[in-house]
Amino acid sequence: MKAALLRTAPSKLLIEDLEQEGPRAGEVLVRMGAAGVCASDHHVMEGVAMLPLPAVLGHEGAGTVEAVGAGVTHVKPGDRCILSFVSNCGHCRQCRSGSPQLCDTNALTGVRQYDGTTRLRDANGGEVGQMSKLGVFAESLVGPAQACYPIPDEIPMEVAALMGCSVATGYGTVAHAPGVHPGMTVAVFGVGGVGLNAVQAAKVLNASRIIAVDVSESKLEFATRFGATDRVDASAGDPVEQIRDLLGGGVEFAFDTFGSATTTQQAVDALGKNGLAVIAGLAPVGERAGINLVDLVRQQKRVMGAYYGLSSPHETFRTIVDLYLRDVIDVDTLVQRRYPLAEINEGFAALERGENGRGVVVFD
Repeated sequence: MKAALLRTAPSKLLIEDLEQEGPRAGEVLVRMGAAGVCASDHHVMEGVAMLPLPAVLGHEGAGTVEAVGAGVTHVKPGDRCILSFVSNCGHCRQCRSGSPQLCDTNALTGVRQYDGTTRLRDANGGEVGQMSKLGVFAESLVGPAQACYPIPDEIPMEVAALMGCSVATGYGTVAHAPGVHPGMTVAVFGVGGVGLNAVQAAKVLNASRIIAVDVSESKLEFATRFGATDRVDASAGDPVEQIRDLLGGGVEFAFDTFGSATTTQQAVDALGKNGLAVIAGLAPVGERAGINLVDLVRQQKRVMGAYYGLSSPHETFRTIVDLYLRDVIDVDTLVQRRYPLAEINEGFAALERGENGRGVVVFD
């Protein structure tokens, strides 16, 4: 089985032949259909996000179940599925209290399966981990059955793959943010894959103003296709001042889908009184943002983090699948580039250049 492996960081991915064990109890074997080229993978490749190595990267994907282990009943061979990059255990405190996207057991076991072992070995017999227990940059994977969300045949694999991360994260972060309402004013900082879906969510929720903020004019223009009503070029001047000039004041909701000290601070500064800043983008490990604490209190601003759309991934999948099938959201246009597995590093080079939309690895 061929897979894109990261052995050290920072470095590019290596295409290697790996030995794959079959699924154990509670697991499935999935033949990959498509996988998204996401910035979260790139962070690991750059060494600004930590992951035990060597590991097969990739967490945004979709495929077809080929075999199931003992006890698996909700999916069967032949089922086409979105893959969740958090396979919740269902038993820890976070799962039981309604936040399966924050599953403690999933985090503790990391790149290993729930029994603490791996399913992959390299040519020398060495253990290989799987990012998010998946490692979708591979021809096939063995992972938790909980990752699988069955989808109808009408949904293309490329679309289903993006639903696994960027669509679910972007849409869910906005749709599940506390206090969202029709007519709200919204700023989205960073209009990459997640940001474009945050823009779409604001449109679906009938926001009155949706301000896209980025340093790329091309990305800003692209964001108008998904519902942005206004564009702010952060490279052309202070984006906070530009937002306030547009509205005559701050926004009610600011979503940082990029993730950095600069964009988080700008998101908070762009808020009006009682405003909420939601931070969904992952900043480099150890990075901190400077926030005006007096402003935070006197204007009663709020700041919160949002992981994987603030809700159960499977529930978000259910919503976005329905919206896609009813032509309410556009996922097809997000797919701008396609690569075979052997050319995956070219996909990350395009991401580094800031090209529009999403690149997708397509498998036979």
